[in-house]
Parts: sequence; structure tokens; C-alpha cells
Amino acid sequence: MAKSTLNLAKLFEKTPLLRSQDLETAGLKRIAISRYVKAGRLKRLKRGLYCLPDYRSNEHGDIAIIAKQMPEALVCLLTALRYHELTTQAPSEVWIAIARTSRAPRLDFPSMKVVKFGGAALSYGATTKEIEGVPVRITAVEKTIADCFKFRNTVGLDVAIEALKEAKRRRLIDQNELWACAKVDRVTNIMRPYLEALA
Repeated sequence: MAKSTLNLAKLFEKTPLLRSQDLETAGLKRIAISRYVKAGRLKRLKRGLYCLPDYRSNEHGDIAIIAKQMPEALVCLLTALRYHELTTQAPSEVWIAIARTSRAPRLDFPSMKVVKFGGAALSYGATTKEIEGVPVRITAVEKTIADCFKFRNTVGLDVAIEALKEAKRRRLIDQNELWACAKVDRVTNIMRPYLEALA
């Protein structure tokens, strides 16, 4: 049994979250996965997603869970603002963007807010960060701010302005990149007065 436990620990060395297909690829049969869960050696977070029993997610754990199940999803808007520490809000849902032509995903856990981006808006300004050992596609600071202005009726104009001010105060913005993101999102005319006021 000690050998099995050691092997399990080795499987989770690179990332604390594994899908059932990852475990099966590593040589664990479904029946063995069920036995490990019953024995308390594996913890089932949700259908098809597992971790070790001592796993404790950090503040961004839900982002990692979604990225593990949906690697193509782009974390954006309020969740990206929170990740970049540009808002005092703590959204109860993980905000993700998908292509306009894609069908909205169905996940029981964690809660998600899905928005649709078209064309370059889905790829431009996207960066990859590692959260809890999982690669996560997330909008960079400049793109996150431009997106908030684009979706100001959804997230609130005050949230977008607060994020812009905070990013400027902390010198997190590349002005040229922010302007490029504003062009991609077609919000240059909306953002211009706020940028001029902060210049």
C-alpha cells in the first residue's frame, strides 16, 4: 500500500489537480480510482476531477479547476481584475470568455459567468499564467481594463475606472499596449477622456 500511495503522490507532483483521463493515462484503472477515493487516498472534487486528500486551494483555486477542465477558456473581466489585484470586489463566479460561435460550457462546479468575444478580442492580450500548477489563459492587465470598458454595462463603469486608476497608480500599464487593446475592443472613444484625465 505504501508503494501505491507513493506513486499517487508522484502523479500529483506537477499539478495538484488531475482529470480522470490523466489518472487513466498514468495507468490507474477506473475501479482503482474509485477504490482510492473510498479509502481516502484520493479526493474527488467533482465528476472527473481529483486531488490528494490534503489539497487546499488558494484564492484562485476555482480558476485552476476551470482551466484544468477547459484549457481553451480565457479568464477575463472581474476574475482577471481580481487576479491582477485591480479591484476590491471578490466575484462569486469565475468569469471566462469563449468564442462567439462556441456553445456555453456546462460545469456544475465552480460557478461561471460566460461572455462571448469575437475575433481578435479572444486572442489579443491573452497571456498564460500558472495557477496551482495549472496553465491558465488569462487577459493581461491592459486587455482586462479595455474589456471592462467594453462590458461596462455588465461590470459597471465605476469598476472599469477604478481598475484603470489603480493600474496607473501602480505603474502596471504600458500605454501603447492599453491603446492597442482599446482598438481591438473598439472602445478608444469611450476610454480616451479617462486616459486624458489621468495623463
